[in-house]
Amino acid sequence: MLMLAGIVVLHITTIILLLVATIDNAWWITDTVSTDLWGRWDLTSTAWHYTNLKNYPEEYLQTVQATSVLACVFAILALFVFVAQLFTLPKGQRFTFTGILQLIACLCIMIAASIYTAELHASDTEGGYGHSYVLAWISFVFTFLLAITYLVLRKKSE
Repeated sequence: MLMLAGIVVLHITTIILLLVATIDNAWWITDTVSTDLWGRWDLTSTAWHYTNLKNYPEEYLQTVQATSVLACVFAILALFVFVAQLFTLPKGQRFTFTGILQLIACLCIMIAASIYTAELHASDTEGGYGHSYVLAWISFVFTFLLAITYLVLRKKSE
């Protein structure tokens, strides 16, 4: 029972990290700019102003946006499927479908972070990756660990 609670807590934590990484505005930061997947915040005098992402290659940006959102969707769906499988899966069976959904979420966030790294800021010399970018990679590790756990985990026969 304690292991089950730990898995659910880790899964909910992973979903929260994925949502924060996708929504928050700190994928690339400098002293005067904070960029997320959806827009750019520029500091002019004492106020932050929102602008669109004009200088990014649109096909890469849309790929990063789509795969980040899909990672969130698949992680949330995997949690619901896991809870449903707890009540419907025959004893001794593995949580294979939940594990596959988690692997897809893992793949999606890896694709998003990899493309962001390789294509969107490869030539920038000023600034660095922000906490949302780091959370995306932490989420990747958590989703991968959860996927392996679900693929190995069997429903106990009592």
